Amino acid sequence: MAVKYETELYPPLKSFFEARGYSVKSEVRHCDLVGYRQNEEHPLIVEIKRTFTLELLLQGIDRQRLGGDVYVAVERNRAKKGAANQRFSEITQLCRRLGIGLIIVTFYQTKEPFVEVLCEANEIQETRNVRIGKKAKRIRTEFDARSGDHNVGGSNKRKLVTAYREQALQIAQQLWMFGEASPAMLKEATGIGKTSFILQKNYYGWFERVSRGRYRLTEEGTNALSEYASVLATQKPFAK
Repeated sequence: MAVKYETELYPPLKSFFEARGYSVKSEVRHCDLVGYRQNEEHPLIVEIKRTFTLELLLQGIDRQRLGGDVYVAVERNRAKKGAANQRFSEITQLCRRLGIGLIIVTFYQTKEPFVEVLCEANEIQETRNVRIGKKAKRIRTEFDARSGDHNVGGSNKRKLVTAYREQALQIAQQLWMFGEASPAMLKEATGIGKTSFILQKNYYGWFERVSRGRYRLTEEGTNALSEYASVLATQKPFAK
């Protein structure tokens, strides 16, 4: 059973690694799947494609610079047995030499997808000794700042729920409750340190300055509260 979209591979992969003890989130700083175990600083990174390609392999090699466990995951399409991108014995040998983990996901019509690890990350090459650099720290910061997993790994051309968007939503929700407010009032109510910056930058067009130091919500901002209601539901309620 062939999948149509990369995003179909994300739910079984998320469940698989959660069973291994990881906290998992998707689309964190351009990585399809990122996970952390408790008290571990090195990330788990999985790049997802429907089929094995050179682009996927190069993505995996690039992610190794972050010093974590890097996997590439593809579908095992039983209908295309023998195709170059389904020759998993040879592909496994290649990934193993590079220290990249390889995962295949088999889909069925009448039962749950089956996730199989053909080789583990760092099976031969020990990449964990790579120093945790700025990029890896940014991934961890973004991962921790998100309230939950509101995206689907492998998404393309979709609005991602980043930590920045979540903070802007919290400010918009509080501004809707106030009607009009100053950055100081919103900062105190939400606890978001860069409230003034978010209001002034107005990246999403949700805020409008009505006078010096006073803001209100635009129509786009009101619509965003409805569009992202499920995200806001995960936030702690504000005191009006």
